[in-house]
Amino acid sequence: MDKGYYEFLVKGKPNTGAKIGKVVFFLLAILTLLAALLFGSPILIVVTIAFGIGAYFTSGYTDVEYEYLYLDKELSVDKVFNKERRKHADTFKMDKVQIFAAEKSSKLDNYARVTDLKVTDYSCPDENNGLKKFVMIYEGGRKIYFSLDEEMIKAFKNTTPRNFSEY
Repeated sequence: MDKGYYEFLVKGKPNTGAKIGKVVFFLLAILTLLAALLFGSPILIVVTIAFGIGAYFTSGYTDVEYEYLYLDKELSVDKVFNKERRKHADTFKMDKVQIFAAEKSSKLDNYARVTDLKVTDYSCPDENNGLKKFVMIYEGGRKIYFSLDEEMIKAFKNTTPRNFSEY
């Protein structure tokens, strides 16, 4: 890959906490609305509106995708919420990568015993989607999971051939 730029989008793990929060807020909004109609309380109407707003805002975090942007030996990861909002998650410089290997690679055996690595998962939960799961050990004691396609794998192999392992 000679272009030095590659962009790739993967579906992230579903945020079950946000889904549960959305359902709880929605049910509480319905219950307080019924109570407000039954008792005629204006305070309960305000509480109903507050629960409705809570349900609206928690629903914005239920669907997460990760966008990998590789540009000039730098990998940037953004979180995309509900295909609407974007938040920058992380940036990695390829010269600070200690090892970049497939998840089942024997090159990661030395790091399996290290327990103080900070683990971050930017991978796809579905393993039958044609993507390969990779692990990056990054300077500063970080272990990051990615789901990559063949073009992105080629880009990393060309950038960090000494630290990269597909097997």
